[in-house]
Amino acid sequence: MAGVAAAVVTPATAASAADPAELTGADLVSADPLLHLLRRATYGPSPASIAEITSLGASAWLERQLSPGTLADTECDAVVARFPLINLSIAGVHAKVRNGSLKKHTWDVMRQTGYATLTRAVWSNRQLYEVMCEFWSNHLNVTCPSSDCWDSRQDYDRLVIRRHAMGRFADMLKASARHPAMLSYLDNRYSTRLAPNENYGRELLELHTVGLGYSEADVKYAARLLTGLTVNPATGYSMFDRRKHAVGAVRVLGFQHANRTDYGGGAAIMAMLDYLAMHPATARRIATKLCVRFVSDDPPASLVNRLAQVYLANRTAIVPVLRALFTSAEFAASVGQKVRTPYEDVCATVRALGHRPEPSGTASVQALYWSLEKAGQLPLAWAPPNGYPDTAAAWASPSGYLTRWNVHLNIVQGWYPKELVRPDLFATLVGARPATYGGLVDAVAQRLFGRTLRAEHTEALTQFFGKTPASTLRSNHPAVGWLFPYLVGVMLDSPYFQVR
Repeated sequence: MAGVAAAVVTPATAASAADPAELTGADLVSADPLLHLLRRATYGPSPASIAEITSLGASAWLERQLSPGTLADTECDAVVARFPLINLSIAGVHAKVRNGSLKKHTWDVMRQTGYATLTRAVWSNRQLYEVMCEFWSNHLNVTCPSSDCWDSRQDYDRLVIRRHAMGRFADMLKASARHPAMLSYLDNRYSTRLAPNENYGRELLELHTVGLGYSEADVKYAARLLTGLTVNPATGYSMFDRRKHAVGAVRVLGFQHANRTDYGGGAAIMAMLDYLAMHPATARRIATKLCVRFVSDDPPASLVNRLAQVYLANRTAIVPVLRALFTSAEFAASVGQKVRTPYEDVCATVRALGHRPEPSGTASVQALYWSLEKAGQLPLAWAPPNGYPDTAAAWASPSGYLTRWNVHLNIVQGWYPKELVRPDLFATLVGARPATYGGLVDAVAQRLFGRTLRAEHTEALTQFFGKTPASTLRSNHPAVGWLFPYLVGVMLDSPYFQVR
């Protein structure tokens, strides 16, 4: 399988079918449009999601995913309920700390936020919603865990990201600007008229809205206008302190406001955020990032331009943009042009194998979480404000792939997390014993990838057993016993699984 490893980092569009070294992502994944949609709009096809989309069709399945509130998610909700600290308000966290139950474990709230995020990514029926929660968590990143946000990060996840993930970006942007987690993370809580802190003002422009192209004057004006938007040290909640607000006219990328005392700085801040959310550069930036997430590392300009117009025409509403993206010709033509990140890889592995969390307790989720730390992508934990990278080149390294391969084998063998409920692996992936070793490889490939492998790859895998594809598969051979999980692990290691 090493001969096609280049496909993992170069998901190109055309290649020679004769030379394995020149294979691309499109040569390796199934071209089935239903599987293509599942690979991109979810954390990986699962037996249940494949059955659902096959029954409903792409259009009806997509519309259900675009209305996540209509989807029952009882089983996942029951697992998430094992992390009760994520439902605490800021006041609730403070009360528990004061009462002593969290005094030595203030990071438990943030850890549970990460555990719940992973749980939903793997097992929620609202897959597109969870993908979009991750997308916005990266776009409006507040590192979790982070000492600055020990009391507010779970509240930020619930009231900013998850509340607005399928709503209007303008509403999410304003909610983030008013939230103590963002104000603490980017230092605006310490910004005053006498000493404006430019950190949040700069990231607001460069990362959250218009991107590069602003001037230093824009940053300074934005920072001045944002002064006074702070956190009450007694309660941990955000507040607008007029005494700390710098008054006077501001101009930010065409936005102008007199910012006089009688207007109130809080209203002026919200007006600027509305302006920035509707700026054409913001529309293009968000459209580009959505295309990079769902279409290609180098997305077609035609689609980016069209989605930016949809975004503006719908006054920053996200669902119309997603609908236009997933029904576009450019999306349909992008088969094989994305590669899974470590986080997506681990989630997709559990989903593909049909593993479930234990009936009670949280050990399996916590073990998966710490596996992701070794892989370099704990959910929500990217330290810089720009969020996790979303391109193949950012994650392509021998050590990174070796870590993933070890995680695959641990999960397949049931070594770690050992608490996961594992269905019978052979029965789930193969069913009745095939007549040949080639048939065995074909059955697993069809189940994991929705297609059989190229002939040379099937032959290479049967050589793992010292056989040929045509060799008779006997019931007492280790290939249907203790060696079978190793076959599955190697197939999960391959570019057939890494490409999405």
